Amino acid sequence: MPPPDEAARLASLPPLREVIRRYGLDARKSLGQHFLLDLNLTARIARAAGDLAGKTVLEVGPGPGGLTRALIGAGARHVVAVERDRRCLAALAELAAAVPGRLTVVEADALAFDESAVLPARAPIVANLPYNIATALLVKWLDRLQRFEGLTLMFQKEVADRLAAPPGSKTYGRLSVMTQWRAEVEGLFEISPRAFTPPPKVHSRLVRITPRPQPLAPADAKILERVVAAAFGQRRKMLRVSLRQLGPEPERLLAAAAVAPTARAEQLDIEAFCRIARALEAGDGSATGLP
Repeated sequence: MPPPDEAARLASLPPLREVIRRYGLDARKSLGQHFLLDLNLTARIARAAGDLAGKTVLEVGPGPGGLTRALIGAGARHVVAVERDRRCLAALAELAAAVPGRLTVVEADALAFDESAVLPARAPIVANLPYNIATALLVKWLDRLQRFEGLTLMFQKEVADRLAAPPGSKTYGRLSVMTQWRAEVEGLFEISPRAFTPPPKVHSRLVRITPRPQPLAPADAKILERVVAAAFGQRRKMLRVSLRQLGPEPERLLAAAAVAPTARAEQLDIEAFCRIARALEAGDGSATGLP
């Protein structure tokens, strides 16, 4: 928790609705903005991220700073907030002035931002992600997941369900495999559209993503991505058909991986996809042409 004097300064900040009015921060659809103004809810999100005491935390899309306040209030030593919308900078500067040394605001596109330049190793990420870049951001972070302690992120419920989907479910797909291969995924709690300003058309869910010490099964990441993309690119077809783009003899490839050629992508667990990737890397089934 912050020192009493700092907690008092946080409590004395103007309500978020006043901040939005004062700085003209109407949420913009083009930026995927849906602001959380309920400080009880933002505090719940900060608590869900675990013990933040003494840690530097990355936040993306702070907007008027509701979750930012909660992260500092939860004891984060330092918050690095990446904000693309220049209109929000003055409001965030007001918050930074209230808690000297605790908040750094970076005006940047989070998709192009190099987190390693400003974050210590194993820093957590906690964010109510802009909807229009949430999946792209996650894919970016998956490629460097070991840099982070964990990710506590808000997604549209449909995306959150895909992240945690088990094999055999309708929502199990490419994102499910590539995320669960690298991390444990836990859906935390659902949030109604009414909690946001403006309300989105869908429900949202907070998700905790905890990096695994090692991937779930051995595989080259780029080759595994090729296999998964091919398999789910034609998810209704049998693998002996959908994997033809990987090489001329997919049935030999599948045999080497001990996978039935009549199976479909959604039936395979992550270990099976990894076996196919290892077989492809070994050149089984004349599946050559690796990048």
